[in-house]
Amino acid sequence: MASHRRPKPASRTRVTVLTATAAAAVALTSQAAHADPKPSKSEVKSKVDKLYDEAEQATEKYNGAKEKQDQLEKQVGALQDKVARGQDELNKLRDGLGSMASAQYRSGGIDPSVQLFLSANPDDFLDKASSLDQLSAKQTEALQKIQEKQRSLAQQRKEAQDKLKDLADTRKELGTKKAETQSKLAAAQKLLNSLTAAEKASLASDDARANRANERADLGHDVPASQRGAAALSAAQSQIGKPYVYGATGTASYDCSGLTSWAYRQAGVNIPRTSQAQAGAGTQIGRSQLKPGDLVLFYGDLHHVGLYAGNGQVLHAPKPGASVRYEAMDNMPFQFGVRI
Repeated sequence: MASHRRPKPASRTRVTVLTATAAAAVALTSQAAHADPKPSKSEVKSKVDKLYDEAEQATEKYNGAKEKQDQLEKQVGALQDKVARGQDELNKLRDGLGSMASAQYRSGGIDPSVQLFLSANPDDFLDKASSLDQLSAKQTEALQKIQEKQRSLAQQRKEAQDKLKDLADTRKELGTKKAETQSKLAAAQKLLNSLTAAEKASLASDDARANRANERADLGHDVPASQRGAAALSAAQSQIGKPYVYGATGTASYDCSGLTSWAYRQAGVNIPRTSQAQAGAGTQIGRSQLKPGDLVLFYGDLHHVGLYAGNGQVLHAPKPGASVRYEAMDNMPFQFGVRI
C-alpha cells in the first residue's frame, strides 16, 4: 500500500540560509552592474601627473631638509672641534696654575685661595672667593682666564647640544618627506600598472615624442641678460636627454632644482638647492622681462623651477619617465622669473 505522508516542511534554518544566499547573489549582481568602469588612459594619465606633482612638492621639501641637515652636520662638527680645543686650553691653564701651586708649596705652602680652586669643585671658585688680593697678580690673571674659558666652553657645549637637537628633528623630517614621496610614486605606479600593454606603450610614445621635440624647439633670438645666465643655460643644454630622478643633482640624472643649481654652479654661481629657496636668490622679474638663463618658477607654492630658454620655452627636468628637455611655459602655471 503506497505511503501518503505529507512532505516535511523546510526548516527555519534552511529557509534563512537560502534567503541570505539569494540576497547576497542579488547584491553582487547589483554591485557588478554599478561597478565603476575601468579608468581610461587619459584619466590614468591625469591622476598619475597629479601624483607626480605631489611627489615633487614632497621632494623639494625633502631637498630643503637634506640641505639643512648637511649644514647642521658641518656646524655641529665645527662646534665639537671648538669645544675639544677649548678643553685642551682649559687643561693647560689648570696645569699652569697647578705648577704655581707646587712652587708655592715648595717655598712654604699653598695659598688657601689656590687650594680652594684645586679642590674637587673649582668651577664656581671665583664666585665664592672673596679675597683675590691674597693672590699674586700672575695667579689672579690665570684664574680669570680659567673662569672665562669655563664660561665659554659651557656656552659652546650648549650651542652644540641645541644644534644636535635641530639635527635630530631635521633627520626625522627628512624621513617623513622621503616616505611621502615614495608613497606618491607607489600610487602612481599602481595606476600605471592598471593600463593595458597598448596603453602603456601609447603613454611612453607620448613622452618620447615630447623628448624628441627638443630637436625642433624654436628658441627665438633673445639674448641672455648676463654672462652668468648664458653660461648656466649652456650648461643645462648639455644635459638634455638626462633622466628625471627625485632628489638627483647630476650628472647622471636630475630633479628640477637639481638641474638649475648644477647649471649655475657651472657658471661659477652657487644658488640654493630647492626651488623655493632659489625663488629668493636674485631679482624677481615678470614674464615680459625674461631673458635666456633666468630662473622660471611654477605653481603657487613654487615647487617647480627651470631655466628660461627663449620664445616662451623653459628648459627643465619635468617628471619621472621624462628627460631634461624644452617645454612650453604655458603647460604649467608660471609665477615669476628670477635673474641671478
